[in-house]
Amino acid sequence: MLDYDKEAEHYDASRGGEPRARAAAEAVLGLIPATARSVLDLACGTGIVTRHLAAARSGSRVTGVDLTAEMIHRAAARLPGAVVRADARRLPFPDATFDAVTTVWLLHLLPDPAGVRAVVAECARVLRPGGVWVTTVDKAAAHNVGSDIDAVLADRPRTRPADESAAVGAHAAAHGLVPAGRGRFRGRGQGRSPRRTIADLRRGWFVTLPPGDPRADVFAERLAALPDQDRPRPDPWFTLRAFRKPQAPRT
Repeated sequence: MLDYDKEAEHYDASRGGEPRARAAAEAVLGLIPATARSVLDLACGTGIVTRHLAAARSGSRVTGVDLTAEMIHRAAARLPGAVVRADARRLPFPDATFDAVTTVWLLHLLPDPAGVRAVVAECARVLRPGGVWVTTVDKAAAHNVGSDIDAVLADRPRTRPADESAAVGAHAAAHGLVPAGRGRFRGRGQGRSPRRTIADLRRGWFVTLPPGDPRADVFAERLAALPDQDRPRPDPWFTLRAFRKPQAPRT
């Protein structure tokens, strides 16, 4: 697992910066009803996407939440007074507080299904009836763009992804949420080059090949043998799913 306190300084520049943030925010907003006035952005990181969510709709109130101190520090500079440090599995908000909740690039970081269930449960709890939860799914698969880098990494050890779409859908259903749409957006500036992939490998990006694992050296050697070491391969396309909390039945 990456140390996100250390990642914070270079996070935006290494992950597509403003172009990727705009693409993510536009796609997320495409799944949130125009009537939503309060939005909770969980795992807001540096707030680069959160700021676009807040700026896109006048009159809306967007709150960012993250667990990492350095991320919160940077997000608070972008969104003064609108950022809270908290664990997405135990949110410090009352039931039915928000019209929309987003979890962009969060679920894949959770270590086990229990963590995903806890986050989904909290999203459902803090949503108002009629509210929408929007989340990324299948993040790891998005990075497989059919490149020569992917061919080299094809036989690396893998674990079942925590943000697998079918599993996320099942967790949502277990907490009374119903499907409400899908979306995609391009991870602009995130196309990997062989040299960048080697650097990611060395710093623990691939959790099944931690730094110091002899197998990581084998994959690094194969990546170093590829041509065009600094040429980015195609950008990934990320998938969003939306789920709605049904209105309470009238009596």
